[in-house]
Amino acid sequence: MSKKILIPLAQGFEEAEFIGIADVLKRATQMDKNLEVFIASLDKELLVKGANGISIRAEFNLGQIDSQNLDAIALPGGFEGMNNLKNNQEILQIIKNLYAQGKIVAAICASPIVLDAAGVLDGAFTCYPGCEVGLKGQRVQKAVNVNKNVITSAGPATAILFGLELVKVLCGDAIYQALYEGLQVPLTR
Repeated sequence: MSKKILIPLAQGFEEAEFIGIADVLKRATQMDKNLEVFIASLDKELLVKGANGISIRAEFNLGQIDSQNLDAIALPGGFEGMNNLKNNQEILQIIKNLYAQGKIVAAICASPIVLDAAGVLDGAFTCYPGCEVGLKGQRVQKAVNVNKNVITSAGPATAILFGLELVKVLCGDAIYQALYEGLQVPLTR
């Protein structure tokens, strides 16, 4: 059974977070042939400039994604990137649909604000300090927080752990553990 995750790439995204998420998930596809990762720009322009001036080329634009068959979405942060995601009605609808089906909605750094805008943030979550102001739920001081089907993470340095948590949920403990060890995460403890 194929599992499909969307990583939307919005102008002003946080590069370290995007790379952390995308890299870990792409590594997982080498071990789990049923996992598919879709990196999509919000519009027809595939080359998207990040918050720190690094441009990444998306593989698709959002219009090419069959959003009805997704199993998860993972939102990189970056304040401008988050605002561009939050102002995109299609992204908000994808989040609402996935959440309603009990599928994974995930966001890091400032992007839990997008989850809140979609009406799916409730209870414990984590985010970049200060980004919790005015959001529903309560911020916890954790690298990654799992609250039912909502996964949140704090910021750039937690992106690999965030990606690993997505792998655990989508691919299981064995692939999670192999990547956890292979990425040398134990040395960071």
